[in-house]
Amino acid sequence: MTQHACRAIDAPTGQDRPLVLICDDDPTIRYVVADQLQHAGYDTLEAEDGDVCLDQVRRFAPSVVVLDLGLPRKPGLTVLQELREEGNEVPVLVFSARSDVDSVVVATRLGASAFLQKPLEPREVGLQVEHVLAEDRLKREVHVLRDQARAGYGEFIGRSDALGPLFADLRRLEDVEAPTVLVLGESGTGKDVLARTLHQRGPRKDRMFVEVDCTSLSEHLVESELFGHEKGAFTDAKTSKRGLFEAASGGVVFLDEIGELALPMQAKLLRALENRTFKRVGGLASLKLDATVVAATNRDLKAEVAAGRFREDLYYRLNVVTLRLPALRERRDDIPLLVRHFLRRFNNAFGRHRAGTAIEGRQRRDVDADGLRVARQRAQLKNMLERIAILAPAGRIGLEQLPPEIRFARATRPSVPPRADGPPHFELPESGIVLDDVERDFVVQALARTKGNRTAAARLLGISRFQLRTRIERYALEDRS
Repeated sequence: MTQHACRAIDAPTGQDRPLVLICDDDPTIRYVVADQLQHAGYDTLEAEDGDVCLDQVRRFAPSVVVLDLGLPRKPGLTVLQELREEGNEVPVLVFSARSDVDSVVVATRLGASAFLQKPLEPREVGLQVEHVLAEDRLKREVHVLRDQARAGYGEFIGRSDALGPLFADLRRLEDVEAPTVLVLGESGTGKDVLARTLHQRGPRKDRMFVEVDCTSLSEHLVESELFGHEKGAFTDAKTSKRGLFEAASGGVVFLDEIGELALPMQAKLLRALENRTFKRVGGLASLKLDATVVAATNRDLKAEVAAGRFREDLYYRLNVVTLRLPALRERRDDIPLLVRHFLRRFNNAFGRHRAGTAIEGRQRRDVDADGLRVARQRAQLKNMLERIAILAPAGRIGLEQLPPEIRFARATRPSVPPRADGPPHFELPESGIVLDDVERDFVVQALARTKGNRTAAARLLGISRFQLRTRIERYALEDRS
């Protein structure tokens, strides 16, 4: 990186300014174009050849790349092709010293956003960059709207095959007055979102939705919260109070983490659900329970019943309609949708929706492989993106913005799950091995099997293309690949 480029990164003039990477082997052209763009309100990076350009894109995720097609050693078309093979959709503005129609056609097919001919007019470059950025924002907004229109059910975002049975059951419940619904799923899978969606799409959508966190209520308060109490029913009952079942009459009551209820309260809840009536604490009159009760838990209720911690009769009363939420690891294809959904929400919430200030999900396979896909829960992914939206500079999310526990996590391949017992995947010789030799051998085999196709070889090894390139350089395998 040149001194001028370092100055642009180390001391940006504005956190919300788009970053433009200028790749040309002529330092004068880079300087003049960078100077014009900085005066026009952009931060700039410079790269003198194709390899440096690719490295800068991977490290800094620029908003736009201005790329010379006539680079030495690695031509601009090769750089553009490698970017697209990696799944990187950064807008690229290409230029050339001659009117090469064939190169322009190929660059367009590879997704180049615009073409300029040398000698460059710096002001024209600025206008084209502005046009490319505006067009890219419009495309992403349309993409987000299309995703939201077809991806999911109500507030619940997703379209993976694992959600098919769940969405089918939800549609059947739209016109059905189900007295109880049991929602099962690990922590962070979105059970609360599903409960609200049930309410919004169901026959009780025009009435109240009341949420009760069973973990936050003490054993002595939960009965009063659910059923209410009469004046003088206990020491602090100075006035009568309606319970949540009474307040939500005609609507939906969501009992989150139902597995945390103590056994005595389980018995009282069972009677209310069986008889569809209840009494306030200290009261004599029976009140009608006119609400759909949605209960959720991350516990295995069958195991809890077997252990004596959950009433079997209450389990069967709740288990009339059961909805199971798959964990995020079972619906990896939904991660890009969730990323865009949460970032759009947080950008709006934190005032980052203005042009040039938003945080965007970068369409990069290495980010997915090394970062986002190791998030084990929907809630973990949401919290991580909220932290990024608050703290990260404007622009696109790269690996450097991910928290350390995600950035340095090692994701296992689903086809080779870790084993607690049984034979190992690979037998360690009695004499031992040199681990680097084993890794080098697998890299060589992957390259040979794919006839040097680095993208396919990286996929075989379960790593990103950038990680594969690092290993090729480490083991001096350039000629072999």
